[in-house]
Amino acid sequence: MRKVIFSIESWPTKAPFHITGYTFTEARVLHVTITEKGAIGQGEATGVYYLNETADSMLAQAETVRELLEQGADRNTLQTLLPAGGARNAIDCALWDLEAKQTDTSIWALTDITPGEIITVNTVGIDTPQAMAANAKILDSPKIKVKLNSEQPLERIQAVCMARPDAEIVVDVNQGWTFEQLTDLAPKFKALGIAMIEQPLPRGGDKQLEDYQSPIPLCADESCLDTRELEQAARRYQMINIKLDKTGGLTEALRLAHQAKAKGLDLMVGNMLGTSLGMAPGFVVAQLCRFVDLDGPLFLKADRDNLLSYADGAVSPFSSKLWG
Repeated sequence: MRKVIFSIESWPTKAPFHITGYTFTEARVLHVTITEKGAIGQGEATGVYYLNETADSMLAQAETVRELLEQGADRNTLQTLLPAGGARNAIDCALWDLEAKQTDTSIWALTDITPGEIITVNTVGIDTPQAMAANAKILDSPKIKVKLNSEQPLERIQAVCMARPDAEIVVDVNQGWTFEQLTDLAPKFKALGIAMIEQPLPRGGDKQLEDYQSPIPLCADESCLDTRELEQAARRYQMINIKLDKTGGLTEALRLAHQAKAKGLDLMVGNMLGTSLGMAPGFVVAQLCRFVDLDGPLFLKADRDNLLSYADGAVSPFSSKLWG
């Protein structure tokens, strides 16, 4: 008989983290533990904030499938029991971890993916141009992701570029621009050497991109939650940002990755803020990606035991003691 434990944990950030329309002061996560025959699997999810998911709503959703999980529901069954989102993500990842522990194997053998060191972007949150430049200057990664909104986007990115001419820089607008702003700014950003613009327009308000030839690759984040939205996103974007909270776990994330690559799209893997336990499944997807954004734990005051190792932007393959 399985034992399933759901709990809510709070992991405070080192400082408030600002993006378009939101400020984060903590990662409040759903933590899942599944124990069976002496093996323990764990998973974590922060939820999709722009779909109004919270730790409490994820916990309530998870509780609806507790009995079926304790009766032995597997990952494939889980896909039919819960919709995509944070609750399914935390449970799905716990089941992957449990399977690896029960079979005395690794997540790499289970997914047939070869592990290797990855380079994550380090993120600069929205602030004054001067403060953003100062924050970029102290980052040790050769790749930087800059959060922008509709206020002073050119001034802010120019300041960061001047501070870090050595870095490969991408931009994340989090739905904060109009189409007119995008068409005005994209050529200027290209001239600055920006490698990619992520989610410039609002989810549901990006149809104009189907007829737009962007000078810089555009990446869908909020506009592509999972495989159900891939066909539409592929007509509007050149890259997909895969986040496990959006896809509802690693199972669907890998489906989305393989289907997007088959369409010729580039991939990015991202996070919703969280501990190393939340990043580890994303590290699996990262092996398939052009860009990686798994720096969530670096914003937290503390992390879990057996945490991920970050050094100069490089993240090494994790220990099975953490996950998988």
